Amino acid sequence: MRSLFLKVFLWFWLAMVLVIAALAITSYLTRSEPVPRPPQFIEAIVSAYSRTAVDTFEREGAAGLSSFLERVERDANIRAYLFDSGGTELSGRNAAPEERELALRAARSGNPASKMLGGGMVIEAKPVPARDGGRYVFVSVLPLGPPRPPGDSPGSPRPPRPLFGPFNFLLGESTTAFVLRLLAVVLTAGLLCYLLARYIVSPVVKLREVTRRVAGGDLSARVSPMLGRRSDELAAMGHDFDAMASKIETLMMAQQRLLRDISHELRSPLARLNVALDLARKRAGADAASALSRIELESNRLSEMISQLLVLTRRESSSNGFQHERIDLAEVVREVVADADFEARNDHRAVRITVCDECRTIGAGALLRSAIENVVRNAVRYTMEGTTVEVSLQCRENGGGKYALIRVRDFGTGVPEEMLADIFKPFYRVEEARDRESGGTGLGLAISERAIRLHDGTITAENLPEGGFLIEIRLPVKSRS
Repeated sequence: MRSLFLKVFLWFWLAMVLVIAALAITSYLTRSEPVPRPPQFIEAIVSAYSRTAVDTFEREGAAGLSSFLERVERDANIRAYLFDSGGTELSGRNAAPEERELALRAARSGNPASKMLGGGMVIEAKPVPARDGGRYVFVSVLPLGPPRPPGDSPGSPRPPRPLFGPFNFLLGESTTAFVLRLLAVVLTAGLLCYLLARYIVSPVVKLREVTRRVAGGDLSARVSPMLGRRSDELAAMGHDFDAMASKIETLMMAQQRLLRDISHELRSPLARLNVALDLARKRAGADAASALSRIELESNRLSEMISQLLVLTRRESSSNGFQHERIDLAEVVREVVADADFEARNDHRAVRITVCDECRTIGAGALLRSAIENVVRNAVRYTMEGTTVEVSLQCRENGGGKYALIRVRDFGTGVPEEMLADIFKPFYRVEEARDRESGGTGLGLAISERAIRLHDGTITAENLPEGGFLIEIRLPVKSRS
């Protein structure tokens, strides 16, 4: 589960459900048990029976009392007993332990006592004074609910209670009502938790969206307009992000403007320098020829570097400024390899294609050609004399999508491992002296990296165990824009 919104929502909802459950359970466990009391007219009848039972016992003894209690149970559906103050049943009937215990309690306190039994029955213990000053206790077992059907004895079990255990105090007599109440509470809690989680996570989602736009090159993206009137910590974080993005945008624009202005300003002196160089060649003798050739070489290198700087600044400032067109990558690779091989043969090197699948994509044809050409020319520059640079193009599948894999391998000395991540940075040189000798400016691979990235691709480099250097370009295969 990676969604922050889902985590916050589920945790809030779980907390609410647990609070509801804890409240229901504690309310059940700490609720006061209601004292069961039969209706008043039944209490009056029981009171009359108790007085009659004492009179019968004192007049006729245990046999008369037993006969009277049997008649009460048969006529009134009340099971009755008469106890003395010591807890002895005087009619000889078998009393249950809870009936005897309740009789002793009433005898000691002198007050009536009652106890609820299962099946909707209640035990009533009522102290009755004796003629000699003593005390009897009349115990009756009678139902609290509606009358029993004919033939149903007082000891018969009642229908089972509704389900849901400790929640029956909420349920009452209706299981359906309890379920509906519980469902309404849980769903209401879920709705409130959803709104709260959405309110908390919404700025984070918007900040993530703007962060992606900034990472994609849109430095003008801001999150504050999306936050509305929020003034909490998340809104403050959004304002801080906007300030950071604004600072980065200002610095990047200043850097690009500086490079662009310098590049343009240097072209005029270079043009005048070339004119002066041609005049110097005509006026100078043979002794100055080597020096003038060196000046021409360095001037050409400087002109090339300025051109590459202009290309780099254009790539940095406009990520969507090129026309999308259908590109045949196989044709582009074949043309680049043919041109590079023609030039490499003058230096006793060669370039050849090992694999060339048919792959097509959408993008800027000139831009992609320049990116691939820079990589191939870089490989030709550093491969050993007498070796051949190998170029391959394969169309592969990954996770249901297709991508083009372009591999350029040379047989040079490679690059130190700690410098592999830096060779795509502008003006980065592995060996300063070697790059000056070969004419490298440190911009070719940087331009290629930006061009590939603008086409949603990647470019990586690695040293091969058997020797040599390998650069891989991965481009998505697209059939339409």
